[in-house]
Amino acid sequence: MKKIVVLGSTGSIGTQTLDIVRAFPEKFEVVGLAAGVNHDLFLQQVAEFHPRYAYCIDPPSASLGDTKFLPMEEMVALPDVDLVMAATTGAAGLVPILSALEHGKAVALSNKEPIVMAGPLLKEWEQRFGGAILPVDSEPSAIWQCIQGESGSIRRLIITASGGPFRTMPLDELNSVTPGQALRHPTWQMGPKITIDSATLMNKAFEVIESHWLFDVPWKNIEVVIHPQSTIHSMVEFEDGSVKAQMGPPSMRLPIQYALFYPDRLRNPDDSLIPRLDTGIAQSLDFRPMEPERYPCFTLALSTAQQGGTYPAVLSAADEVAVNSFLNGKIAFTDIHRLVATVVDAHTPASGSTLEELLAADQWAIQEARRVAGELA
Repeated sequence: MKKIVVLGSTGSIGTQTLDIVRAFPEKFEVVGLAAGVNHDLFLQQVAEFHPRYAYCIDPPSASLGDTKFLPMEEMVALPDVDLVMAATTGAAGLVPILSALEHGKAVALSNKEPIVMAGPLLKEWEQRFGGAILPVDSEPSAIWQCIQGESGSIRRLIITASGGPFRTMPLDELNSVTPGQALRHPTWQMGPKITIDSATLMNKAFEVIESHWLFDVPWKNIEVVIHPQSTIHSMVEFEDGSVKAQMGPPSMRLPIQYALFYPDRLRNPDDSLIPRLDTGIAQSLDFRPMEPERYPCFTLALSTAQQGGTYPAVLSAADEVAVNSFLNGKIAFTDIHRLVATVVDAHTPASGSTLEELLAADQWAIQEARRVAGELA
């Protein structure tokens, strides 16, 4: 029986992870749950799974029975924990993820921001302490699945993007986009932060950054292509010209389940949880070049990440503030790029080789981004 901790248990990935656990009750024991402020769902999860330990940002007043409160970085380091599902949002997962790697745990990584802001540090700790980072994000998971069993060198990673809800909207109308419109993703059902990042393609830039560190592939060998159907999740081209693709209906439960059971593939006893690719109906697979002028956040994010040091941490923090400001109606959709670019330009970088430097850059960027958001408002 695999003993797991779920960080971000009340979010989209966290709840779907518990769906998989629920479908395989003999395979998992939930040792710990950590959540944000959704107390009602958190209390339901604690009552159902009876974890030994739990954590949330603002502890509920209701009794948790025998479950004890414990900080995330201590929970993931418990001796009998086998795997940590990292499904928090923003920088909150960085310290617990590093703690898990330091104690040799497998980390199923759904939360992009920690590896965006601290990719070299995460890889260093993974190698130094014997932990393992298992991709859960759909596109990196697809790449991971495609390279299993391959000994040939990779020529190209091809990451697909739906293009978001404004793929065909006239550029001069983007300034008037509302949060409600931006949250209507055409193919995926996700949390609000990642949905807005998908509309700006910041999310896709984060996946390029994530894939660069996870698979040790040069920046110039990673491409993004618009694929409106979201059926192919990513492709890998090898040196001999062969291209492997991982395909399936848009669903996060498959990459979650793959990471939880890696290296085995099991059939879920509940066929309704993971949709199957229906080849009995007419379907098309379209590929279109990305328009840089439509997605300025994408170009900004990659150029910032390639500067290294503390720049990626600033990029991640500024984007989080920008997205929240847009969702709260304080800035326009097109101001997301403007805000992030302003904060990045104002940053005086450090080497980013230590956790302390990265956290300091994150806090500086949050404060600076809030100041800029106030000006734009």
